[in-house]
Amino acid sequence: MKVLVLHSLYAPHIGGGAEIVVRQIAEGLQRRGCDTVVLATGPEAGLHEEELDGVRIYRAGLDNFYWHFTQSRPSRLLRLGWHYRDRYNRSMRRHVRQVIEHERPDVVVCNNLTGWSISAWDEISAAGLPIVQVLHDLYLLCPKDTMFSKGRSCERQCGMCSAFRQPHAAASAQVAAVIGVSRFVLDRITAEGYFSRASQHVVHNCVDSSHSHSAEPRLHHSGLLRFGYIGTLSENKGVGWLIEQFQALSINATLEIAGRGKLDYEAKLNELADPSKVRFVGYQPSERFMQGIDVLVVPSIWAEPFGLVAVEACAQHLPVIATNMGGLPEIIRDNLNGLLCTPTDPDSLGRAMLKLYLDSGLRHRLSSQARDSVAAFLDTERMLDQYQSILYSTLHGRSAHDEPEFADHFAPQVETAGD
Repeated sequence: MKVLVLHSLYAPHIGGGAEIVVRQIAEGLQRRGCDTVVLATGPEAGLHEEELDGVRIYRAGLDNFYWHFTQSRPSRLLRLGWHYRDRYNRSMRRHVRQVIEHERPDVVVCNNLTGWSISAWDEISAAGLPIVQVLHDLYLLCPKDTMFSKGRSCERQCGMCSAFRQPHAAASAQVAAVIGVSRFVLDRITAEGYFSRASQHVVHNCVDSSHSHSAEPRLHHSGLLRFGYIGTLSENKGVGWLIEQFQALSINATLEIAGRGKLDYEAKLNELADPSKVRFVGYQPSERFMQGIDVLVVPSIWAEPFGLVAVEACAQHLPVIATNMGGLPEIIRDNLNGLLCTPTDPDSLGRAMLKLYLDSGLRHRLSSQARDSVAAFLDTERMLDQYQSILYSTLHGRSAHDEPEFADHFAPQVETAGD
């Protein structure tokens, strides 16, 4: 089976957890004997071929007003123009056509469509190939892919999002199978009429923790409690809220913040933070960063589709404070591997941090239970089993549970929408 994996970005361009998982899937399928090819957008005009860790990669120059993988924030008018063109970017279809004609895949796995737009679906369908769409974000409902506006998560589409996404639900009928990386993201998008003809599945993202250096629970800390955040520095991630709540506590603790964001927002955060209490450490490998903290905080104030960083923390026996937004409650369970708070009660974040500071017994219990609580998310081979089963079934026009031989081995691990 030859598989074309289409995604907005690909290593070394890493915007978040989706890029990590897409690379795992591409390399994992290749390792299992599938001929796997990746097609991603890139900053340079034209179509460029390269190889990374045994996988062929095509990078197509993004034909829009600017390359979106940047720390600079374009003007509002330019951003509006970018999203307007990204409603249906006809010019990007030629790159999809070129790669399909050259590689002749059997099936195409579409991931984040930012930059490609749903024009990719039409081009793939024109070639007579089945489409498997993986939902990592809310792009199909919101041009910004976050459904976050004016400091809060949107409960429904605004007028502009609705207008920009008007034909998308109907176009999704050509998708053969859809995979949500969480139950939340699958239900949220299909509730708007998407993927009416597709088989529906939930395959949670997994991380490879086999090389983790943290083999034991974190039962002791260095004298002062070290809270940490790692990820994109943006308003919807709740970093500003975290800084304010932490600085309001009179505790012997530190807060380290790792990651990058738009330069103007990074400047705002630096102005907000007291350097004697909060330290910005820039981009860090997640495993190394987590070895230097005692509690991870995931303060998302938008509906996070999954939250891979929470899995990574639990794998290293770190208790996690997370919001009850989006897919995060599918990973973090209150008083089992962490504490949940809510943006609708702003002080709930500060109370959670104070609780873990004061109650060392609770902190130790959460730490000791953390890794086992996410065991299902640490089995990348199981995740690959699920993807391979869905791809095989889609290619042969059957549901994952109908396949008599291949799916007898894999299908019990695939959660379909009716399960």
